[in-house]
Amino acid sequence: MHDNVIQRGTERILFVDDEPMLTALAKAMLGGLGYQVETRTSAVEALELFSQCPEVFDLVISDQTMPRMSGMEMALKMMKVRPEIPIILCSGYSEAVDSKLARELRIKDFLLKPISQKAFASAIRKALDENSHLLNLKREDSVRAYWPDNS
Repeated sequence: MHDNVIQRGTERILFVDDEPMLTALAKAMLGGLGYQVETRTSAVEALELFSQCPEVFDLVISDQTMPRMSGMEMALKMMKVRPEIPIILCSGYSEAVDSKLARELRIKDFLLKPISQKAFASAIRKALDENSHLLNLKREDSVRAYWPDNS
């Protein structure tokens, strides 16, 4: 693949950040790359949504530092519901988590903000491609229930 090509996809992403402006920006950017994006501004709300329909999402991307529940805490709870879900954590600064700890806890990537579109797209594609062999067809019923207009 050429170095200047931004990688794209069509998978379903749950994006979580407590800053509404960042969730709107991420939805526009990732949607422009072809992804279907659902956003939440609360880790608690994101965990609730994910727990109701864990098979719907192909990837979760979350900020690490949020009120009430950190991205890491949310990620660990999501992996109890669906162990193979790929998760990317992002942070402007975090003493609690670094890339080594994130990998030990089965987080696919830990990105430091600010993140370029190219680096973000590359990390997303890598996380999804590494997990693609774990996806199965039984999730299609859940997907249709959540995004009924997609075929």
